[in-house]
Amino acid sequence: MPYQTLYRAFRPQSLEEVCGQQTVTRVLTRQLETGRISHAYLFCGSRGTGKTSTAKAFARVLSCQHPSGSHACGECEACRQSNNMDIVEIDAASNNGVDEIRDLRERVKYPPVNGRYKIYIIDEVHMLSTAAFNALLKTLEEPPGHVVFILATTEPRRLPATILSRCQRYDFRRISAQVIVARMREILSQIGAAAEDEALDLIAQNAEGGMRDALSLLDMCLSYADGALTAQAVRDVTGSAGRAFLFEYTQALLGQDAASALKLIDRLVRDGRDLASFASEESDHLRALLLSRVAPDAVEELLEVSPETAQRYREQSAPAGENRLSQMAELFLEAQSRMKYLSSARAALELCTVRACRPQEEAEGGLEGVLARIEALEAMPRAQQAAPSGAAPSKAPQPQPKKPASSEPAPRQAQAARATPEPTPPEYEKALEALAAAKPMLRPQLAAMRFERREGNCIMAVFAKSAALQMSLLERFRPQIEEALSEAFGETMSLRMRREDERPRGLDRPVRQIITQAQDLFGEQNVELGDE
Repeated sequence: MPYQTLYRAFRPQSLEEVCGQQTVTRVLTRQLETGRISHAYLFCGSRGTGKTSTAKAFARVLSCQHPSGSHACGECEACRQSNNMDIVEIDAASNNGVDEIRDLRERVKYPPVNGRYKIYIIDEVHMLSTAAFNALLKTLEEPPGHVVFILATTEPRRLPATILSRCQRYDFRRISAQVIVARMREILSQIGAAAEDEALDLIAQNAEGGMRDALSLLDMCLSYADGALTAQAVRDVTGSAGRAFLFEYTQALLGQDAASALKLIDRLVRDGRDLASFASEESDHLRALLLSRVAPDAVEELLEVSPETAQRYREQSAPAGENRLSQMAELFLEAQSRMKYLSSARAALELCTVRACRPQEEAEGGLEGVLARIEALEAMPRAQQAAPSGAAPSKAPQPQPKKPASSEPAPRQAQAARATPEPTPPEYEKALEALAAAKPMLRPQLAAMRFERREGNCIMAVFAKSAALQMSLLERFRPQIEEALSEAFGETMSLRMRREDERPRGLDRPVRQIITQAQDLFGEQNVELGDE
């Protein structure tokens, strides 16, 4: 007897055997038990999730002459036939014309031969042409009482709304890795084979939620393996680098060790690994690290990994910042798309590696680069940082106004007196210290912000002309700064920031023109502005 592949030999024969689609099978089972059968069904979902298998199992019970609830009797003429004439399967990818649908409209008029219903299973129904959909529409809406349509598709968005509205829609979700591994263990026990747990985990990860893909890959790996299936055998067949290699490579990237990372890429090439697949695996690994930073308590559930692996993700992501991880993930996603069009996949991967190890140069001095450098400094031991952890943000020396000469007129002296900066309130320093303790990466930027004055519930802060980048960065954290100020002052406070070279706001146009003319005539450094 010729060999049958695993996914064909172990195809579900009943609704109970369908894995990972409990919601769909429960509804269909209840319909079979109560007799509330619809005239048209639409099964949607990604490849290998059981759409066609569920349709065949459902059709087998519908065709049975003496069903027992949701089970076929297995003894009637319809059940004994290996090729049931009342169950018609149509591949819409190769029969997508209007003529085929017109022929189907003529055949539905004839009653079933042996069973209770005549079932038409149309696979990949989204491939039908517009004319074919129009020809099917009326028959789908009002078919004969003995006809049931089951449409299956991976792209329901391509179906006309008129078709969707006439079907009961069932969405098949991706099957979890745990369910796939459990099913593979059942099959291995039936065929008398053995496999390592890590090997089955790798197969489930590569299947991406598809049971058929998992069983096809398991079939390949069993043919390759000599004896029990090992994780190394799966890596050899799939060309994957392995989780340990991903951790080692990513550690080199986080440590900005481009030389070590490039050596690891050379090892991949010498081992014959697929570099495009590795770039995809590294993107998934960086995603896992980012999730470990954002939601550390939900890593096992989100990534479907063991507690030990989840802990490794948390440990590796601990010294890295969210901005750095997202920046690296974007680089590898971009490299994947480039590899499709470049003749040298290695060059694209090496370029991506070097860029990932140079976050400052990659951001070209923008805010992303500043954040990456701040996060790198934050990850350093406290003793190596420029500012001690317990020190308050250093205050730049307040510029003292020049004392007016005795020969200056009295109004000039009064104006200079009014321009004297206010003393820094202790509440202001308390607020900045609390914020710096909560967000150490903002400590250098907070140190560049100088208290100017308070106007009611508004704090005026000023930056040196050379500290424009620090001011731009703090603008992104304005809500947090205002919250800290409000807590320190005991009332709602707002913050207004400006550079020293910026003219004060709130002046009407004539006044601004006078100030500008005075600064042009006497020099900007010789013109001082008072509060009145």
